[in-house]
Amino acid sequence: MPASGVSAAALAARLSALGLSTRVEEHPRHTSVEAEVPEALSADAELWRRVLDVVAEADRFGLLATSLNGRTLWAVVRRTVPTTGDVGGPGHQR
Repeated sequence: MPASGVSAAALAARLSALGLSTRVEEHPRHTSVEAEVPEALSADAELWRRVLDVVAEADRFGLLATSLNGRTLWAVVRRTVPTTGDVGGPGHQR
């Protein structure tokens, strides 16, 4: 598992410990974490602060709210880009 996957799994575990149902997905350039946000969370300011402290460690995060699917909190951890060697293929070596 890439480092981004390990970091994303740690974020997901911390969100799960706060009572959120999470899922982690690997993508070519990042690993994403999504969590369904229950209505009860809106009434608990301290819990919201703790949730935001967790996702603030990601490279990007946000909240998607729709009338059809409720609210989904998402976070993205980018994969590390190599700094030496074969960066971008043979035509882009340093």
